Amino acid sequence: MWDFSIGGALRMMVRTMPFILLRMAVYFGISLGYILITGVGAGVGWGVGGFGDEEFRATTTMWGGFAGFGIFGVFMYWAREYILYIVKAGHIAVLIELIDGKPMPDGRSQISHATAVVKERFPQASVLFAVDQLIKGVVRTISGLVRGILTILPIPGAQQIGGLISAFLRVAVGFVDEVILAYAIRTNSTNAWGSAKVALVLYAQNYKPMLKNAAWLAIIVYGLSFIVFLLMLAPAALVVYLMPGAWAAGGVVFALLFAWSVKAALLEPFAITCMMQVYFQSIEGQQPNPEWEAKLEQMSGKFRKLKDRAFGVDAAAT
Repeated sequence: MWDFSIGGALRMMVRTMPFILLRMAVYFGISLGYILITGVGAGVGWGVGGFGDEEFRATTTMWGGFAGFGIFGVFMYWAREYILYIVKAGHIAVLIELIDGKPMPDGRSQISHATAVVKERFPQASVLFAVDQLIKGVVRTISGLVRGILTILPIPGAQQIGGLISAFLRVAVGFVDEVILAYAIRTNSTNAWGSAKVALVLYAQNYKPMLKNAAWLAIIVYGLSFIVFLLMLAPAALVVYLMPGAWAAGGVVFALLFAWSVKAALLEPFAITCMMQVYFQSIEGQQPNPEWEAKLEQMSGKFRKLKDRAFGVDAAAT
């Protein structure tokens, strides 16, 4: 059915508990920040609404809440590089060492050790973020192969089926970019662009088992996230009730935020750990296939850009 070990992934997560706790603090903190700033915005709007009638107050409260939500969203947009650099890449670094059977420091020193490893591979957060964005683009191209194959098959409704599968795979491959980053960290390469290029070619060579397992994990992760969302509707509604003006739509929004926090803090690292198992098992003993590299270069402009940057680093080093 699938090629990963759920028990093995859970044991690795337990051994990296400092990072799990860090992820919980970061992602639940983000959700709390959204709620607090939205509440402040709604409160300001409610106060401004005092200069008019009840309808005016309801309107200003609503727009104040939207403004607060948007302001914090802008802050999170600028913080995304730091989160990727410290939280996600750091966790990947310690998971790699567990896969390789290396001794792992405990407590806070685990986070410090992982941060040092990431900084050695990616001296700047902006470099890691740029590599990650190119990886996502190439991975989407590879998943698009499935739709392309389906649309040329002489099957009634093949295009519609291909569209549904393509949409599902876009969700499923959301875990894959961090697996590609794991390869770059594991190889100890000083050329992050080159390592990502090789990792993507190896991923493309093994796209069938990778996409199959990514699909299973998407079902597991998003199924559990939906259950969390349903469970959180009641407490989220209470939070909205306590806010000025009882912002009715906020209950659903806050429940989604809570579900996203659980997904990002607990379910995503589980999925990434499982995908790392599948990826490193699949590519063991393999070399990048030049035919697949040529195919990716033809299909994806982001892959060509990644290759050009990798070549630029190699050329500068010689």
